[in-house]
Amino acid sequence: MSTAALPATPPAMPAPAFGAAMHALLARLFPICRSITGDGVRQTLAIVREYLPALQVHEVPSGTPALDWTVPAEWSIREAWVKNAAGERVIDFRAHNLHVLQYSTPVGGWFARAELEEHLFSLPQQPDLIPYRTSYYQPNWGFCLSHHQREQLQDEYYEVCIDSTLDAAGSLTYGELVLPGASEEEVLLSCHCCHPSLANDNLSGLVVAVFLAQELARQPRRYTYRLVLGPGTIGSIVWLSRNPEAVGRIRHGLVLTLLGGPGGFTYKQSRHTTAEVDQAAALVLRDFGAAYEVRPWLPYGYDERQYGSPGFNLPVGCLSRTPFGEFAEYHTSADDVGFVQPTQLAESLSLTQALCEALEANRSYRNLSPYGEPQLGRRGLYKGVGGGQEGADWQMALLWLLNLSDGSHSLLQVAQQSGLPVALLHRAARALKAVELLQPL
Repeated sequence: MSTAALPATPPAMPAPAFGAAMHALLARLFPICRSITGDGVRQTLAIVREYLPALQVHEVPSGTPALDWTVPAEWSIREAWVKNAAGERVIDFRAHNLHVLQYSTPVGGWFARAELEEHLFSLPQQPDLIPYRTSYYQPNWGFCLSHHQREQLQDEYYEVCIDSTLDAAGSLTYGELVLPGASEEEVLLSCHCCHPSLANDNLSGLVVAVFLAQELARQPRRYTYRLVLGPGTIGSIVWLSRNPEAVGRIRHGLVLTLLGGPGGFTYKQSRHTTAEVDQAAALVLRDFGAAYEVRPWLPYGYDERQYGSPGFNLPVGCLSRTPFGEFAEYHTSADDVGFVQPTQLAESLSLTQALCEALEANRSYRNLSPYGEPQLGRRGLYKGVGGGQEGADWQMALLWLLNLSDGSHSLLQVAQQSGLPVALLHRAARALKAVELLQPL
């Protein structure tokens, strides 16, 4: 038979409409002032529920113990400004969410410039940008501003107002979506949603996860998928403390973050370093055709370090583009809607889909005709005229699978040894199974 039997390869990129739709959601979420607690997270999850109606929103009361932590008081911010002697607002939270130190305690009154300076944060090396700064667990107050703005503060006294509250009767909010599969074994997808007006760090991972969940919901699933959207660090700690049964079912996991900026992809291995998700990520990145880097486990970063703490030891890696702290816009006002491009979001979605497909596809097979090479031509799986190289990858995928399907090699191991794409091997395995030459184990 001719090589036309080779199944069509799916496009490497989704339709441009995917990128535009993801970017539109990101732009809609960008103005919301999020923190680790408060209405900003609730507003964000309410919008996400328009895309994922089955998303459950959980409220955990402040003061609740969570492993070695305690759920903090809920922070609300209504107004924050600094006025000069003429009554002009020289720093104004209404102008940009980043202008106030996150979790600032309430304050009001006149301050000498030297005293105010102790509560100001700027970037002398990036004088046009506003930094993002937080003080979640140490009471403090402050303002973030460009260094150019700071240099213009020449009055002797300034009036300061931060209209905020820290409510011990409040709560922490997180969202959770479960997509049941044929198996109760789970793939965990986790994103933080606690940063105000930072497009790449925070929102890009969230919108990729939302659209990935939509795509997963449309197709049959071998695994059950669990999406967790919550504030960084304390959100994953709270989730882990409340879900011991689900923790025991997690077989693979990914933290998704920083997926909308420029640069190649970076995969940080799980604590296991050789877990199935680590193998799948390395192979899918190899096959994807974009620049990439695989980095070893490090007990610092995003929520993978909570899932990978020694007591849980979950195989959860972290997928991003340029990692945190390695691009100039990180945690500054330059990480805006324009910094994230629709094409970059679309490419990230395509990669995460391919990674989930690799996890779904990975299994071991047994060759049902192991003595000699079975005749593929009469089964319609081999080219009809010998001697040429047409469809060579397809032929080699069939042969590698037949040779290594002894029950001890997984599909990912075949991909590693053969150098062939995981997706091609999966299609070849389906074709061999259809003619009763392979049996999945």
